[in-house]
Amino acid sequence: MNKIVDFNCNYNYSADIGKIFEESNLKFPQAYKEWRAMAQLAVFIKERDNAKFCELPFCHTLEAEALGGIINYGDENIGPRAKEYVCTTVEELLRLPDIDFSKGRISEVLKSCKYLREKGEDVILYVSGPFTILNTLMDAKYIFKILKKDPESMQRIFEKLQNDILCFIKIAQETGINMISYGDSTGGLNILGPKIFEDIVYKFTYPLFKKIEAVLNDRIIMLLCPKTAFALLGTQKAVWRDINLGESVLYLDGCKKIIGKAKFAGQMCIKNKNYKLNDGIIKAIDLL
Repeated sequence: MNKIVDFNCNYNYSADIGKIFEESNLKFPQAYKEWRAMAQLAVFIKERDNAKFCELPFCHTLEAEALGGIINYGDENIGPRAKEYVCTTVEELLRLPDIDFSKGRISEVLKSCKYLREKGEDVILYVSGPFTILNTLMDAKYIFKILKKDPESMQRIFEKLQNDILCFIKIAQETGINMISYGDSTGGLNILGPKIFEDIVYKFTYPLFKKIEAVLNDRIIMLLCPKTAFALLGTQKAVWRDINLGESVLYLDGCKKIIGKAKFAGQMCIKNKNYKLNDGIIKAIDLL
């Protein structure tokens, strides 16, 4: 019997958004919406945290907004979030247009990624999973109703989101970024429960990552949230593969070192920037 182990995520950001804006002298909401300001903020956070990687975007509403979601950009003290839901039915969700990556905030993020890479920065792009996207478009009560009562329609929704996520990744790697982080915090085992969570792996997660595996080039690696990694492993859709780095390094440095040797990693949350591979062994994820 399959056994999915959950990952206890207890990461808290080291400083509030208001303090970041105060220290950086950057203006709100330009730092969320315009590519130059995004790049400046990403570099500021990297240097403030003594990190080696710039990270974009600064919230998890990007894909939903590009699909037609209405976003409240908040203020200097609270980041972007859903302002109001735009869908209540399957039909409304399926009528949403495919993401146009040439316009809007998602285009600005891609421009910022390209600019940062041209300046020699290492860049991690955050990509959201299906439930994180859906929770910005539709009240969770409707999502769970479709999930439980209408699996065929849920599969059509999944296929639509798979297409948009895959297109995002294909276009994003053209900017030259060297890392993509994938997570779906609102669709975890602790929220969905074991039975539904396992079903999601078969119907969405594994098919998506097989498609991603086919399009990733050898100059990029995808870093999975451990919740997603453990889901693939627990359903026997993937296995760990040890790679000896020959030295003790921080986890993110280790991920960079195995670009070209692995498509996926995911043993630790990338927000845990001090996590060290003391034995010099990093675990790649190989899909089956």
